[in-house]
Amino acid sequence: MLNISIVLYRPAWEQEVLPLVEELLRVKNLRKIYLLDNTEPSYSPKDGLTAQAVLQQRGLTAQAVSRKLRYMAMPENMGYGRAHNIALRESAYYRTDLHLVMNSDIRVKAEDIDAMHDWMLMHPEVGQLMPKVLNPDGTQQYLAKRLPSPIDVFGRRFLPTWMIARRNRRYELRDMDLEKPVNAPYLSGCFMLLRTKAAVEAGLFDERYFMYPEDMDLTRTIHRNYLTLYYPAWTIVHAHARSSYKNKHMLRVHIWNMCLYFNKWGWLFDKERKRFNQI
Repeated sequence: MLNISIVLYRPAWEQEVLPLVEELLRVKNLRKIYLLDNTEPSYSPKDGLTAQAVLQQRGLTAQAVSRKLRYMAMPENMGYGRAHNIALRESAYYRTDLHLVMNSDIRVKAEDIDAMHDWMLMHPEVGQLMPKVLNPDGTQQYLAKRLPSPIDVFGRRFLPTWMIARRNRRYELRDMDLEKPVNAPYLSGCFMLLRTKAAVEAGLFDERYFMYPEDMDLTRTIHRNYLTLYYPAWTIVHAHARSSYKNKHMLRVHIWNMCLYFNKWGWLFDKERKRFNQI
């Protein structure tokens, strides 16, 4: 069985969240969807109730919605990983085989999630899976990566493109055949199909991060004992916001949390990074 968690912050309910939830409720192996709303309490509950009402209007009974969908208005904006950990701990408690962490701006077919679920159950050596990710215009997003050094992270943001192009190509695995599976040490948090046992063994998301590097941190920890696969047999669409490129506050959040990451794993000297990147 499978649980799915989606962290929200002032989401576009009608255009984004509700169509996605309606599709996810068609997943045959679904146990429960967790909508974890980090929006301010004065804003969240009203929209949460609206979400359930609209789902019922679309033909789902109140019993089906309450059984398969759990809306949780957080008391504060607790960040991405900390909110997802609430649902991941329930997956661990109920011994749910797999847990899908995903963004609300994803478009995916229910039958593809079922196919990924069945494939993961047949491959216990795989701790995490991410399919091919496309932009809405059909171009590829390079979200399976090697582990970055500080120059990879800060150079992408502050150096001219021509200075960082070669490093960026290697960082984003563009030097590899991405029509084949790759055991990558860093898979994007927009769609993380996790083996619950592997995530628990890795300690779940590190709650010291508010957002940004927690997906990298968890993937590399799972990668120690399991395969963490980019697997292009399936495709999803991701409307990637890249908010730190548009918002100065989010840029500061990004920089602060990346500093926490490098303080934890090493800035210049990270032997595990060097070993994992030899793919």
